[in-house]
Amino acid sequence: MIAIRFDRFGGPEVLETVELPAPEPQPGQVRITVEAVGVNFADTHQTDGSYLTADLLPHIPGSEVVGRTPDGRRVLARVPGGYAEQVVAPEAALVDIPEDLPAAHALALLTQGLTAWHLLRTAARLAPGETVVVHAAAGGVGSLAVQLARRFGAGRVLAQASTPDKCRLALELGADGIAEYPLSDKADVILDAVGGPLFDQALDSLGLSGRLVTYGNAARTPSTPVDPARLSRLNAAVIGFWLRPTLSAPGGYTAPLRELLDLTARGTLRPVTGPSYPLTRARRAHEDLLARRTTGKVTLHP
Repeated sequence: MIAIRFDRFGGPEVLETVELPAPEPQPGQVRITVEAVGVNFADTHQTDGSYLTADLLPHIPGSEVVGRTPDGRRVLARVPGGYAEQVVAPEAALVDIPEDLPAAHALALLTQGLTAWHLLRTAARLAPGETVVVHAAAGGVGSLAVQLARRFGAGRVLAQASTPDKCRLALELGADGIAEYPLSDKADVILDAVGGPLFDQALDSLGLSGRLVTYGNAARTPSTPVDPARLSRLNAAVIGFWLRPTLSAPGGYTAPLRELLDLTARGTLRPVTGPSYPLTRARRAHEDLLARRTTGKVTLHP
């Protein structure tokens, strides 16, 4: 089978197409023939060695697929080594999905959808009527967070994005306006995946008892160290969030994912799909993602 692998750190250029034997399922596992693979910002951090946990090399990136089991079920699954024509996953990790649900929509709900859900529910603990600012609001997580914030009772949702077209998309998805720092009215919740100078600007616009949730560093530049006294004056908090341990907590995976799938089936939630690349063009997909040339969920297709 064809897979995409890297054996050194360094960015998109380290990704190589290789031929490997098909993986053999162990007891309790199922082999999946891959229909589509999700691409996430975390994958780019893996290739350059900046991910929160170090992976052994050589390594096949990718953590989510839509595909078929040997008995014909169409499933969505979290997996290791997703950039491949075939993968194995624990039977317990499989979620059956309808035939008419586009693969990109399903993949958008797994990592990005669950991240957006937990950012608002678990990390920020959004309360009804609060003002929410979503950075990178046209991206995979941001586009869903804009919609879910409204669904979860936010009083006002403001979007930040890198281009006018992306700002327009966020407004179409339900944002009330565009966030321009410093904010005229302070925010209760700010969701930041960008870091760097934008994190510092957001912190200056955090209101009393506000929560700034940081869950990425797309800028690849350090933020200014946070002075605890600065937070104390506002009774505010900076909260770090990582999806992986959250999903292993009771109620962290299946129930939120089924809620997201149900909202999508009823047309209440609109996953934004981005470009799709052949599996062998994974390097280009990473380059475009890092250059912010993409909007919504990026996928690979074997």
